[in-house]
Amino acid sequence: MSEMPPKVTDLLPFTLPDEVSKLVARAPSVVVPTSLKDLEDLAVRDADEAGWHQVSYDVPGRGMVAEVNVCRVKNGIAANYIEAYMRRRDPDCMVIGDDRPTDKPTYQSRFGASFDPLREETLEWLAGQPLAIFPFSAGIAGKGVDAVVVAPDNAGFFALGLALLQGMMTPDEVPEGFSPKAIIYVAPPFRHTHFEGKQVVVHNRCAGMHELFSYNLYPGPSAKKGIYGVLINQGEAENWITMHCSTVRVITPYENQLVISHEGASGGGKSELLEQVHRQRDGSLLLGENTVTGERRALSLPQACDLRAVTDDMALCHPSLDKGKGKLSLMDAEDAWFVRVNHLTRYGTDPHLEALTLQPPAGLLFLNIDAKPGSTAIIWEHTEDERGVPCPNPRVVIPRSVIPGIVDGSVEVDIRSFGVRCPPCTREKPTYGIIGMFHLLPPALAWLWRLVAPRGHANPSIVDSEGMSSEGVGSYWPFATGRRVDQANLLLRQIQDTPEVRYILMPNQHVGCWAVSFMPQWITREYLARRGGAKFDSSQVEASRCSLLGWNPRSLVVEGRPIGTAFFEVHSQPEVGEEAYDQGAAILADFFRRELAQFLVDDLDPLGREIIECCFRNGSVEDYQKLLDHPTIMDQ
Repeated sequence: MSEMPPKVTDLLPFTLPDEVSKLVARAPSVVVPTSLKDLEDLAVRDADEAGWHQVSYDVPGRGMVAEVNVCRVKNGIAANYIEAYMRRRDPDCMVIGDDRPTDKPTYQSRFGASFDPLREETLEWLAGQPLAIFPFSAGIAGKGVDAVVVAPDNAGFFALGLALLQGMMTPDEVPEGFSPKAIIYVAPPFRHTHFEGKQVVVHNRCAGMHELFSYNLYPGPSAKKGIYGVLINQGEAENWITMHCSTVRVITPYENQLVISHEGASGGGKSELLEQVHRQRDGSLLLGENTVTGERRALSLPQACDLRAVTDDMALCHPSLDKGKGKLSLMDAEDAWFVRVNHLTRYGTDPHLEALTLQPPAGLLFLNIDAKPGSTAIIWEHTEDERGVPCPNPRVVIPRSVIPGIVDGSVEVDIRSFGVRCPPCTREKPTYGIIGMFHLLPPALAWLWRLVAPRGHANPSIVDSEGMSSEGVGSYWPFATGRRVDQANLLLRQIQDTPEVRYILMPNQHVGCWAVSFMPQWITREYLARRGGAKFDSSQVEASRCSLLGWNPRSLVVEGRPIGTAFFEVHSQPEVGEEAYDQGAAILADFFRRELAQFLVDDLDPLGREIIECCFRNGSVEDYQKLLDHPTIMDQ
């Protein structure tokens, strides 16, 4: 007589929440992976003779519906969504299933019913599926959120992505006292039966438990941003923030060091801050190409700075990290990075990332990369949404542990930058693309940019990217579950408590009529590191023509090469001029007023109200500086 398989409760050295315990007891089978290799094997367990594992589900009224094709490649696992819509995060995917305070759409308001019946239906469906389950902890060890994922075992690639991004605990790694306070339930077919094929993630904040119901298999809204929402919710209760930023320690050829943290909406340049500057075949940097005249300008930079990455997207700013020096202390909130590679279209664009992903020391997860079973997944070969149209959101999940020179632990930030994707601006078509290569912001104005957080031009990461819209407070609002005013107040206090931090604003894609890709932030990073930070006196900067842009440098010289005034004073570009610039400034001002009005509620910090009212009356950069008078210009 064969031995009975061990019970899940025997394999996991902690007590499962009662509802999860009952669910897994009813499931036909339950897999408890003990390593990433187990999850890699699970991801392709049912592969056919050609090597393809198809993730599909029986949908009432439709039969078997295929969601994802998965295969093993030489450098990891490659997953491709069959439906192009599923290859990017839908910005409207989050709904709140409970009745706690929130400014987000609730399940009741969006779908006209209580979430409770669907919750029960989801758990009933899961109880009938072969499952995979494992524990993990989000956030700082000992101060984060203990969590468990419950997913259909045929979605092993999704579980692998979660394990890479958030870490996974094997049974012998679970610490004493581990007690889940968050659960991810994965139930893909419900997007067809209940949500007309749309991505939906429901956050249900119960007493002592944060439930996250993922009704789709793209990990962006759930395994990544869903857990981000869990951390934001914890920080809101404990008065701290998980910033939406990348962070890098920049070491100059002269061994000076500078730490820059770069915030912004999706597509705002967070991942690119961690990349070495992209060079042309002759080694020069393409500063920009004039979209009107076709003129190209290049810059020579013989030796770039050394980059030591700290965070890629989510940074914990926990009070326990503060060293009391007036700077912002933070550390990475993730175990792996969800790196977008749409800008890599040929060999040699980013040799460092190419080498790391082609022959990694451990298996990676590739999404929306055109790879075949047994091949090598190549990050510049993107799946096509349709013939001749590559997916704009190809991704690779890279564990921190394999990234050379990675900085573990916390760092103190010298400069906080904010990135904005900008369209071209010309006399014929004025737009908000009037931001110069970089601008120095007073702290009060830096706070306003974090409230309005423009999503910007041609966003590659999400489904809806037309026009100028807001990513919401902190640029992490799409992932938050509570009230925007609470996050606004937390951000303002964070800025008040870190007087030694400087703030800059940087565009990407366009500076006026010049197409520049991410060159402004690469060049600014190199320049500020070489000069020891963003400390300027009044002779080196001038108030921008648009006061929302703070100050801009009067001139800039990189390695003996001057960069023309037109890249800082966009109105001086002949193809733009003052009239088109002012129309672009009006677009920005209208956008700020529209977005800021929603923060004028009773619970807003009184200083915050003053700053917003300053914007409404077209205050000058000096007015903003006086409202929060941290040292910005050295001789002020």
